Amino acid sequence: YQHLKESPWVRLDELRKRIPNILFQMLLRGKNAVGYKSYPDNVLREFIKESAASGIDVFRIFDSLNNLGNMESSLDEVLKYNKIAEMCICYTGDILDDSRDKYSLDYYVKKSKEIEKMGAHILGIKDMAALLKPYAAVKLINALKQEISIPIHLHTHDSTGTGVATVLMAAYAGVDIADTAFNSMSGRTSQPTLNSVVAALENTNKETGLQLKGIQKISDYWGTVRPVYSKFESGLSSGSTDMYTYEIPGGQYSNLKLQMEDLGMGHRFHEVKKMYSTVNDMMGDIVKVAPTSKMVGDMALFMVQNELSPENIYQKAKDMDFPESVVSYFQGVMGQPKGGFPLAL
Repeated sequence: YQHLKESPWVRLDELRKRIPNILFQMLLRGKNAVGYKSYPDNVLREFIKESAASGIDVFRIFDSLNNLGNMESSLDEVLKYNKIAEMCICYTGDILDDSRDKYSLDYYVKKSKEIEKMGAHILGIKDMAALLKPYAAVKLINALKQEISIPIHLHTHDSTGTGVATVLMAAYAGVDIADTAFNSMSGRTSQPTLNSVVAALENTNKETGLQLKGIQKISDYWGTVRPVYSKFESGLSSGSTDMYTYEIPGGQYSNLKLQMEDLGMGHRFHEVKKMYSTVNDMMGDIVKVAPTSKMVGDMALFMVQNELSPENIYQKAKDMDFPESVVSYFQGVMGQPKGGFPLAL
């Protein structure tokens, strides 16, 4: 909105007037609100108050490191205004792989039970890098349904190409809500395809009730709009299973690519993607979602730009000026990661 030189509250008020009967939902990054830094509680509470007054009905609250304490103030304020509080756990790792036990099924179940006890109305599963595989979705939803009674909302991307399968498998495991996008705006770093999911569930006990003809009309409209913004696309022509290795969130992938091109380094994007995975390992395998995902991306870009390896970092870090986001992370501004900060860094 700062680029449009208009007030976001005016835009929201206008939308609310014109769309009176559909729930409005926003994403709230806990103490980061809608920014990349940690805000004082009074700023956060005032922001939520204004958002609620301007028509937001559902607040999807998350923390970049799954620290539930960092979501308490947001939850408290949302409940104060009688709005719907959806608290999230960010999904990373692979619960089907027993060798990756840092983010196990038990980890997600325990977090979910705590979220329910805190008073959230809905549990959100935020799979920002499309890492939740179809059978992992079944395993996760089945386990959660046995332990909690609040509705479960699945948000995933389609970067890995398995998004529709994940949504369908989650539906049959009993997920209550799933995010999708109109076909013409879906796939790759966006959400799985709405029209395809609706068609797949027709004449089953999971039928959505949405009319294919109607949603196709809307999809056709957005199909004419999307090419106008083609320069902001991710560059992916299809889903890529490389994403299971890189673990780059869908929203960050296209931003990182643009950042590289602005620096005249677009031809080295593949190196940055590989370095992103390396940096995650250096950090001790962390949850990567804004703002932590930006920190990992900034560090990866810094290392590629300066021809650095992990060994160089460990040996010469004392004499280097690191990106601001990396400094903030190690100052604890973004919170405390599971397992603590890596001592070598």
